[in-house]
Amino acid sequence: MQVFRASELVPPGFVVENMTSDDNRFVIVIRAAATVCRCPSCGAVCGRVHSRYWRTVADLPAAGRRAALILRARRFFCDDTACERRIFTERFEGVVETRARRTTRLNDLLHCLAIALGGRPAVSLSRRLNVEVSNDTLLRIVRRRGVREFPAPSIIGIDDWAWRRNHRYGTLICDLERRRTIGSRSCPIGSRRQPRPGWRVSRRFRSSPAIVAAAMLSPRYGRSRTRSRSLTAGI
Repeated sequence: MQVFRASELVPPGFVVENMTSDDNRFVIVIRAAATVCRCPSCGAVCGRVHSRYWRTVADLPAAGRRAALILRARRFFCDDTACERRIFTERFEGVVETRARRTTRLNDLLHCLAIALGGRPAVSLSRRLNVEVSNDTLLRIVRRRGVREFPAPSIIGIDDWAWRRNHRYGTLICDLERRRTIGSRSCPIGSRRQPRPGWRVSRRFRSSPAIVAAAMLSPRYGRSRTRSRSLTAGI
C-alpha cells in the first residue's frame, strides 16, 4: 500500500513546504522546484533573485473540500545587458496564468461546465463541487478562450433584444444547422452587419427589424415565416 503524499495534490514542478486543513478547505504552501527562470522578453536564463512575494490561487477541490495554493513566487534580475526589462517575475506556464486567481486545471473544469450547462446551472453545480464562482466569471472564462473554427453556415437565425428600449439593442446570430452561436453585437439589429458568402436562408424572427436585417444579409432572401419564439430558447 502506497503512502499518500501532499505533493500528489499539487501540479508537477512544485515543492510542498507546508500544508494545513480544516473542515472547509486545504491550504498548501508551495514553491517552484527550479532554481533558474527564463526572461519573458529576451529568453535569457537568469538565477539572481531580486525578491519574493506570495500568491494565493484556487485549485481543484479534494475530498469534498476546497483547495487553495499559496505560491511563493520570485522576481529575478535579467543579466542580459541588451534586454529592456531589468526585473521580471517568474512564469508558471500551464499551471497558473499571469495575474490569475485560479489554476489552469480549475479553469479547464469551469470552462467545460459553462459550455455544457450555461451560466446559472453551472454556478449551482460548481457550488456542489465546493468551487466558489459567479456566472459572470464563467462567461469571462468562455469569452477569453474564444470560439472554435467551424464551416460557414448556410441557414442562420437572427434574434434581437433591447438592453434599453429606444437606446441600446443587442443582436444575436445563430447557426440553425449546427445549433451554435455565430456572434452577437451590442447595436441596433442589422445596422452595420455586412452580407457573408454562403448565408442562404434566414428564419425565425421576432420583429420586423430582423426581417430587414435578413434581406441585408442574404441577397437570395425571399419569404420567411415570422415567429414570436426567441431563438435563444433552442440554443
